[in-house]
Amino acid sequence: MFEDGGAGKAFTRAWALSGARVELEPLRAAHAEEMAEVLGDPALHRFIGGAPDTAEGLRARYARLAAGSPDPAVHWLNWVIRLRGDHRAVGTVQATVTGATAEVAWVVGTPWQGRGLAREAARLLVAGLAARGVRRVVAHIHPDHTASAAVARAAGLTPTDVWQDGEVRWRAELTG
Repeated sequence: MFEDGGAGKAFTRAWALSGARVELEPLRAAHAEEMAEVLGDPALHRFIGGAPDTAEGLRARYARLAAGSPDPAVHWLNWVIRLRGDHRAVGTVQATVTGATAEVAWVVGTPWQGRGLAREAARLLVAGLAARGVRRVVAHIHPDHTASAAVARAAGLTPTDVWQDGEVRWRAELTG
């Protein structure tokens, strides 16, 4: 279990987070059907590659994620982004935490893009991680993905000169 070195805050699984317009709900295998529809647009894979997964494929993937990492030093934290008003799922955020560092990512379904929802969800995620003792957040973003870069910047991350698999590493140092 991750511990922040004295504040007593710890986690092994995702927890609920709530913002002004979105809520982050811990991901479960039961979300697969709903998320297959939300994430079904092939355009979402322009920068990350691959193709939309089926509900069955997502169910198996989400079950693995919810079970947690086989490495006790690594924590997989995954959430569904929901609109507060109608509780509709619009995307996901995730963090892989190792030590005091979290690697984060986000995706919002095509119909909900351009409304600042990913920005709010990413900020909520980073603040929630900081409150639980994470001290460093990184993300890897395709250099042409200006919308994702804007989300990273809004969440407090800045680009570095480090590249990994054709993507720029973004980073933020956090304080609790």
